Amino acid sequence: MVSFRKISTLIILFFAFFSGNSYSEVVNKVVVNGNERISSETIMVFGDITVGANYEESDINLLIKKLYETNYFSNISVEFEDNKITINVKENPIVYSITFNGEKTKKNVERMKEFLLVKEKTSFVKNNIKTDINQIKSFYRELGYYFVKIDAEIEKLEKNRVNIFYTVDTGEKAKISKIYFLGDKKFRDTKLRDVILSEEAKFWKFLSRNIYLNKNRIEVEKRLLVNFYKNKGYYEVDLKSSNVEYSEGEGFVLTYSINAGKKYKFKKIFAEVSQSLDSEAFFSLEPEFNALVGEYYSQTKLQSLLEKIDKLSEQKELQFVNHSVLETLDDDGVEVKINIFEGKKIIIEKINIAGNTVTNDSVIRGELLVDEGDPFSELLVNKSINKIKGRNLFGKIDRKTLPGSTEDLKILEISVEEKATGEIMAGAGVGTEGTNFMFSIRENNWLGKGVRVDTAFSISEERISGNIAVTDPNYNFSGNSVSTALNVSATDRTGTTGFKSQKSGFSLGTSFEQYEDVYVSPSLSLNHEDIEAESTASDSIKKMEGTYLNSDFTYGILLDKRNQTFQTTDGYSASFYQSLPIIQDSSSISNSFFVNNWHEFSENVIGSLKFQLKSVHGIDDDVRLTNRLFIPTKRLRGFESGKVGPKDGNDWVGGNYVYGLSAEAQLPNLLPESYNTDFSVYLDTANVWGVDYSNTINNSSKLRSSIGVAANVFTPVGPLSWTFSQNLTKASSDVTETISFQLGTSF
Repeated sequence: MVSFRKISTLIILFFAFFSGNSYSEVVNKVVVNGNERISSETIMVFGDITVGANYEESDINLLIKKLYETNYFSNISVEFEDNKITINVKENPIVYSITFNGEKTKKNVERMKEFLLVKEKTSFVKNNIKTDINQIKSFYRELGYYFVKIDAEIEKLEKNRVNIFYTVDTGEKAKISKIYFLGDKKFRDTKLRDVILSEEAKFWKFLSRNIYLNKNRIEVEKRLLVNFYKNKGYYEVDLKSSNVEYSEGEGFVLTYSINAGKKYKFKKIFAEVSQSLDSEAFFSLEPEFNALVGEYYSQTKLQSLLEKIDKLSEQKELQFVNHSVLETLDDDGVEVKINIFEGKKIIIEKINIAGNTVTNDSVIRGELLVDEGDPFSELLVNKSINKIKGRNLFGKIDRKTLPGSTEDLKILEISVEEKATGEIMAGAGVGTEGTNFMFSIRENNWLGKGVRVDTAFSISEERISGNIAVTDPNYNFSGNSVSTALNVSATDRTGTTGFKSQKSGFSLGTSFEQYEDVYVSPSLSLNHEDIEAESTASDSIKKMEGTYLNSDFTYGILLDKRNQTFQTTDGYSASFYQSLPIIQDSSSISNSFFVNNWHEFSENVIGSLKFQLKSVHGIDDDVRLTNRLFIPTKRLRGFESGKVGPKDGNDWVGGNYVYGLSAEAQLPNLLPESYNTDFSVYLDTANVWGVDYSNTINNSSKLRSSIGVAANVFTPVGPLSWTFSQNLTKASSDVTETISFQLGTSF
């Protein structure tokens, strides 16, 4: 029985072997039928056909598959007999032109043609049209048109060609009607709205692009929210979801669900240096580590430490040094271990930039901290990408590391996606100080050179002004910002100071970081001014009438240790500014010194202390009326603007010296969130004194002070700010103001 099974198996294998080879033939000839544009030789190359080779049925199937993958053919059949392969093909039409009906923006048409699968002068593949329609819909949805409709029509032409017509009906833009923050979010909605970019649609916000739904923006906002919470110590923050729902007749409702979790502090921070490196080179970091222990966890503060490690490595000329961070969380806080080690010795062979159809390569390369031939550093590459993102020129930035020509070489490829870089802004305000309006246009990437051009116009009760400014944030790849500006203004202070003036000027300046967190900003200016005194003004004021031409050199030095520039909660800043005349025409020297300090005592109390000291001194004459000093209203609340200090007859003329000190405690959680109101209490003290043009006028050297309550109310129209003040000390000529308010909005 066993031997019978063996014999049967051998017989089956024998017949299987010979039957398999019975379908195999040697190809001696290839014939192609139906081809017009594509030669027979090219088709043989596409199908990988070799005359004289042995072909089986599976090879014929593979041949057909390869020819279909070229997208040149709509139908393919193959016959194989008598050692001859006969290929019958029907070629796809060629796309002669693609037209977008209903889209008038040339840039949008160009961008869509870039991502289409079926392009002009290529083969028409009907199955790909549906994919392209979905791609076009996605493109318009990113622009906020969520109700877009796309239809495609194919026009057949002679010589096997076609035209494609896409009809675009964008519909209305998808507006965001409401934005909600739900869950254990710790912070008020008003605070979180300042973190994200999206805005609720209001009828007056006709210029803002952020009122329209954009999925890419929502993804960015999710990262912004997570970073915001982690910088506040909420290490385990969980952004559970972002949900978008459509409400018929109202628009889209955007909801973020947040679980902030527990607030943690830095428990321990230490570095573990590889034995291949000199650990003593990093001993100077110990005080930096210890200074953070006990403070609330912050990604920004931790990143600052890593940047100091990079700078120290550069100073010690330690190449290929890298570091990684290991964070361990327990109930007591976050323990941070920084591993410092010598990375693999890899050199950047080449840097490729792709996708920048508008922006010059040099703009992107100018932001890179690495160059071709430099050691490859993952950290410096990531910082470079962040610097490019910081220019706000691109919608998307990706990078890849590819193998180089040898094992120790790498190619860095950076891909960018251009976006609209122009902005139009407008705003208005009304309050006890009067009504004001502003309008501005900004282009952040002028002619693709990364140059920023700003134009602005503003009008208030006393002043009309306009300017145009051009700024190169990275002039000549130096890392320094260079700017120039042209300014014109007309001021009418006949109601308070007894004069009118018209001024026009030109300025040229630069700014740069001289040392860590120390910024220097020198500039030159040339100004022409015409002053006209009122007939009712004093003789002393009338003497200052005239036309003046001045050129001044101004410089500023800023030490900035704030945790963030917007809505600062911790840190301090100190700055000094001085203006020196070059061309003297009733010239003066002015000096300004500011010190500001912030401290977050808790989530419920944020304290600030702000000091200022100013002086102005005439050189060849008394200080001009328009250069005299006044106390800003925000530094001395409870007093009317411009009606504090020395008085000449009926006119307040300002002084030669100004001093101010303000203490404020913000109480963001004093009232329930439903009131949409943030409170603060303050104590303001200030003085303005000195009249150099007359000895008969009281110089009004008296300390002014007030205490009060301030509130910021988030209204449907815009933020409403009001103050209730009680003055403690004042001069007899000062005019006080118990209640003041300001209502502002943007369009």
